[in-house]
Amino acid sequence: MGEKLRDTFGRTFPYIRLSITDVCNFKCGYCLPNGYFKPNNHPGFLNISEIENLVNGLSDLGVSKIRVTGGEPTVRKDFFDVMKLIKSKSGIKKLVVTTNGYKLNQLTDKFLDTGVDGINISIDTLNRSKFKEITGHDRLPEILEGIKILQDKGFKNIKVNAVLLRDINDNQEEFDAWSEFINQNDISFRYIELMQTGDNLDYFKKYHQSAKVFREYIETKGWKNVDRALDDGPALNYKNENLKGQFGVIAPYSKDFCKTCNRLRITAKGELRLCLFGNTGTDLRKYLQDPKQKDELVDLILTQLRFKKESHYLELGNTGITPHLASVGG
Repeated sequence: MGEKLRDTFGRTFPYIRLSITDVCNFKCGYCLPNGYFKPNNHPGFLNISEIENLVNGLSDLGVSKIRVTGGEPTVRKDFFDVMKLIKSKSGIKKLVVTTNGYKLNQLTDKFLDTGVDGINISIDTLNRSKFKEITGHDRLPEILEGIKILQDKGFKNIKVNAVLLRDINDNQEEFDAWSEFINQNDISFRYIELMQTGDNLDYFKKYHQSAKVFREYIETKGWKNVDRALDDGPALNYKNENLKGQFGVIAPYSKDFCKTCNRLRITAKGELRLCLFGNTGTDLRKYLQDPKQKDELVDLILTQLRFKKESHYLELGNTGITPHLASVGG
């Protein structure tokens, strides 16, 4: 085991978010409102052997949890092979994935075959027509059916994420629907506050809603904050002794949000991002061509960690170089 990932603020990083594609088949307004467009001079996403070399290096650095993200990761034809490969590495104790649940009801066995430890599914509303309006696809029933199939097969670690949007899903009717859903299904649900990126200022101004609205709702209904696990992400989690399931809030504009940051991001083309909203990326790809380059790869990542900032400074309007969330896997 090599040197652990630690930055100059004493934060450790057991958790990597690895994007394997920035292609998505949905077109949600807060991420890719016009759908995905392939840029010119496209170098292509990391291939499976580059991913293997990367994961071996990360494992040496003490990374124990990898979240596979996109765009939408399942659009990659070798998605399930990539998942099995990562799961086969002994240092990686937790393999989780974030998906939009597209065709989930047809893919449950394939997901389970990979040995995945957790699945996060993006569902912004339980209202079918609103869901279609947000994503451009009328697929809510098959996603909910997929969740039921997974649970019937005994898979428990399912979380649902939604982006909180003003005048769309920030009202009591929506909150009550989620309350009933998580109680019935014993599931974790988290609202994520809308974040400003390089190209969504107008959208952000129109739809940003403070997570305080939801937090106030759940606190009046008797939900209490619970402690975080070491490799948890940045959500504040809440439980209610009278109900099943768990609520969570990810509020990047809240005070001290970055103090507990425990993750680094790697883009689909092999760039290390120290922060979702950082101003620089470091190209790891040239060190992913041969397993013998592992020491150089490890040294480069350790060197870069010295430059991780204390905060993303989003509250100052600094969105860094992130044009849209699909480009860095959210």
